[in-house]
Order: sequence, then structure tokens, then C-alpha cells
Amino acid sequence: MPLPQGLQDFDIANATVQVWLYRKSVQPEGGIRFAGRWIDTDAELDQALRQAVVDKRDSILEVNTYSLLAATNDGIALQIDALETHAGAITAEAANPVPGRKVTKLKEVQNTKFYVVKLVNGDQVLHAVRKTDDSWQSRKARNYLSVFFVDDQLGLNQNPGFNISRDIDFFIIGDDVVITNKPAFESVLNYKEAHAHDFQMLQAEAPFLSLFSTLDPLISFVGTNKLHLRRSCAIRQKGHYRDADFMNRLRQRYAECGLNLTFDQQGRLVPTPENCADIIRALLDHRLSSLFSQNNYDVPDATVVA
Repeated sequence: MPLPQGLQDFDIANATVQVWLYRKSVQPEGGIRFAGRWIDTDAELDQALRQAVVDKRDSILEVNTYSLLAATNDGIALQIDALETHAGAITAEAANPVPGRKVTKLKEVQNTKFYVVKLVNGDQVLHAVRKTDDSWQSRKARNYLSVFFVDDQLGLNQNPGFNISRDIDFFIIGDDVVITNKPAFESVLNYKEAHAHDFQMLQAEAPFLSLFSTLDPLISFVGTNKLHLRRSCAIRQKGHYRDADFMNRLRQRYAECGLNLTFDQQGRLVPTPENCADIIRALLDHRLSSLFSQNNYDVPDATVVA
């Protein structure tokens, strides 16, 4: 599908630029708090940031709907409704650039987790988000000497430097989030924590529990692995395990699909360290068979063809 119209039509060249620096904390109740401050930038940097946003937008050739297993590749972005994310908390922080929230000290720049290039044109606002690198982290910066090159030699830079990338991880415009770097997007908005919580909810579902003789090997296999957590959440989202016909066909035909599964006398799956990967493939419906070659294939994101 095409880019959201708001992003496609946004007049970046004539927009005003403001840069916001964000720190992030996870609250005891599990929520996320973003603390943003704005910082002055000169005209030369503003123009470079506008061009970086234009270049990134123009590099997007295709937009797919965000899903737990969908990937961002060269030219391919993902789109998700902002209401399904914490994007609103980011834009709310940048809505009121009062003097008291202006950066005036070095310590207010250090340890920034991500920054936002806020572009405003009339009543239209575009937020371009980028996760920071190690140059923004004071503890890691101590391990490096900042130097500059001039007159064919290196000199010590007494003023600390911070890297601002020409790349963008995701855009927020209106009700849409357009993602060009999925791992960074999930890291900034704490999707791993959301996936871990969702996996805990899955373990508590009676229809899911009833499929297994024990869940312990599967829980150990998933652990804190980001990809396994995404896949587990996708299992819950797809809900094939709630379909009795699906499960009956799985019990009858798993062997001919080349899946390494074991069932007990009650028809329950018996997880082992060796077969957990195939259990996940099966419940995702990711082991497909070709009617033409009669080969079996694993797919990253099974999409039904009309």
C-alpha cells in the first residue's frame, strides 16, 4: 500500500524544525514515561535535518501493515495505528516548547535515549524519531577521546560531540506511525516488554494450556528472546489453537509436513527442547506445502491469498 497521505503530502522543505531530546523510564506499574526537552539548532543543521527526512521518506517504496513477524527491508516500511503504540506520549511531550523545558546544560543532553525532529507546517506536524548511539551515553563516551581533523592533523576536541544520524527509525504523523527500522521502533516504545506481558497472558489461557502436557520446556525455550516472544504473541493473535478443527488436522498431518512433534495419549503436545521450534511453527501455521512441487516450506508471515 502507499504511504499515508499525510506523510506523502507533507511540505518538509518549508516546515520549521525543532529538535527534542528524550529520556525514557519504565514505571513500577509497567508503564513508560518519556521526558522530553527541546534544544536550539542552527540554520545549517535544520536544513540538513530537513534533507535527511526527505531522503528517508523518498526511500520508502512499499508500505505493509505492521505485524509481529513482518520485517522492514530496503525500501519496505511498516505502518501501525498510533493508538496501538506509545507514540502519543512522545508527541504530547513535544507539544509545548516552554522556556523551562529548553536544554541549557550538558547533563541534559547526555544519556538521551532517542531524539525527535519535529517539523511544523501550518497545522500539520510530523515527528521523525531516531534512537541515539553511544556518543550520547556519558558512561560509554568516557572511553573515547573526541578529536577533529584540520590542517592535516588530529586535535583534541574540548567540546563533546554527539552523532545525529541522517537516518530515521520511524515517523509519527496524525494517527499513523510509519516504521523504517523495526528493532529500533520496538526498543524505543518498549514492545519487547509488551510481548513478554502478552506471552504471560497466553500461558494463562485455558484453551492454550489444555494443548500441552506441560508448558515448562516451551517457557524456557521462549525465555527473553525477542523473536520468540514476537512469535508467541503472534500465536495468541492468530488464535489457531482455539480452532478444534485446526488442531485435529495438525494431529493427523504433522508428520507429512515434516514437523517434529510428539503427542501423548490424550492428544496433548509434549514439548521438549528439541521440538519447541516446530511447535511454534505449527501453531503459527508457518509450515506450508506446495501443491506443485510437494515440498514443505517455512514462511515468515503466512498471509492468506484471496
